[in-house]
Amino acid sequence: MNALPLLLIGLAMFAGGYILYSKFLGDRVYKLDASFKTPAHELQDGVDYVPTNKFVLWGHHFTSVAGAAPIVGPAVAVIWGWLPAFLWVTLGTVFFAGMHDLGALWASARNKGRSMGTLSGRYIGRRGANLFLVVIFLLLLMVIAAFAVVIKNLLISTPSVVIPAWGAVAVALLVGQAVYRYKMNLVLVTVLGVTALYGLILLGDAVPVEPPDPILGMSPATFWIVALFLYAGIASLLPVWVLLQPRDYINGVQLFIGLGILFVSVLLSAPAIVAPAINDAVPAGTPDLMPLLFVTIACGAISGFHGMVSSGTSSKQLDKETDARFVGYFGAVGEGMLALGAIIATVAGYRTLAEWEAVYSAFGEAGVAAFVTGGGEIVNSGLGLSASLSATVLATMAVLFAATTMDTAVRLLRFVVQEAGEVAKVKINNGVATLVVLVIGMGLTFSQGAEGAGGLRIWPLFGTSNQLLAALTLSIIVVMLIRKRRNPLPALVPLVLVFVMSFWAALAQLGDLYDERDWLLLAIDVIIIVAAVWVAFEAVLAMRRASQEPPEAPDADVTEKAELKG
Repeated sequence: MNALPLLLIGLAMFAGGYILYSKFLGDRVYKLDASFKTPAHELQDGVDYVPTNKFVLWGHHFTSVAGAAPIVGPAVAVIWGWLPAFLWVTLGTVFFAGMHDLGALWASARNKGRSMGTLSGRYIGRRGANLFLVVIFLLLLMVIAAFAVVIKNLLISTPSVVIPAWGAVAVALLVGQAVYRYKMNLVLVTVLGVTALYGLILLGDAVPVEPPDPILGMSPATFWIVALFLYAGIASLLPVWVLLQPRDYINGVQLFIGLGILFVSVLLSAPAIVAPAINDAVPAGTPDLMPLLFVTIACGAISGFHGMVSSGTSSKQLDKETDARFVGYFGAVGEGMLALGAIIATVAGYRTLAEWEAVYSAFGEAGVAAFVTGGGEIVNSGLGLSASLSATVLATMAVLFAATTMDTAVRLLRFVVQEAGEVAKVKINNGVATLVVLVIGMGLTFSQGAEGAGGLRIWPLFGTSNQLLAALTLSIIVVMLIRKRRNPLPALVPLVLVFVMSFWAALAQLGDLYDERDWLLLAIDVIIIVAAVWVAFEAVLAMRRASQEPPEAPDADVTEKAELKG
């Protein structure tokens, strides 16, 4: 069997989901209203609240939620065979991720752009809100620390991506000025920006950059990590239109083109799938498919981190509520397409089963490198690009996805620190909150040495905590729908499945961590489990209360004086 049917079936399912299911959700469940005054207009401040063209906002949302996770997750999960990964990515994107991301964006926009952590206080209860913030804080900390290490590794292993990775920042700054200050035509700016990015990719392939060792008294690994954290901190403080928006938008377009290159290469070369559909001979030590599949592939099927982006940055930039369908649901579809590309690259980018099994000799070892190698082989076969240039294109995709997620996560974690300050009745300004985030993030990353090994220290808990967070976000959406007397099943069914699978995985992981005597991760896992159970219990009570209360007015939203229940 070749990979062409997987590509065509997957793309057809994504297209059908957006055209049909997202329209059903927008019209019948969330009832999006073009006349509703969004927080971007009501609270416009030119920094975080900025009305934004839906295509530009989609670029920000898509690249922020994507990151490296929809590459890493599927690239690891195909060890169980390509069929389970394919089914979870396609069905999860259409019926889980799209409605979750759209729902989180709608819920936040209807509540003055507030985050899921704050909304949990209104719709679930104050106790639940405080515990919700703990889970969010840990999740975002995992993202910024781990992605700094992932990007560092790619900058060192593939030095041809250094110029395009950092040159993209300069391109983004110019795009932001052109669109917002000089009001230039968006299509023209897009063409020029994408052309510049691909010019940087060609330049990077021709002139790979390897920093000297030492550089400024640091090893290259330490230098790149410090540079990434400093960049992310500065980016999180700038008005969104200066860097965050234009960087994510132009990267989103370029990355979509990169996916197009990969998919066209599959169409032209029809590479054979060498991996089994169901792998009955997994390496020793590989965990069971159930429930680990559902937490190994998070981003690319459904991800709690998406709810943080939807309610943290995207909802504050939504020009019209009806734009949420394109930004939220189609943003999830874009990530599903990336996950589909990762599956195809890692199961059809190798010549023989033996070659594939050599890469997948142990659970968790394959990841971005497997995607870059396998995808590069497909692009080389399909379009005839050199192996070096093919690898540079795909590695640049991975770096840019991870970098845009990292800088968005730093901004989101700054919001969480400030929200925690509000709970403690302490006002924390943007600069101090960002400094706290950088100190904690870099402290974790360097906690096990100057090479950044600590950045991946708590990453094994990402999958379970991320999916539990998705379930908690869905619980808020369900309560809102019940209050408005709308059909909660499109959110309730994913809520139950995701919570059961992620909670099952967390318990299984608890036993593994105890056997390994990893007391730090064991303690964090216990905190996450306790918080999830407590919030879930509060959510069930909130759903019951919502069903017994008078229905909200059709156009009701939150006022500044809304009371928190607890």
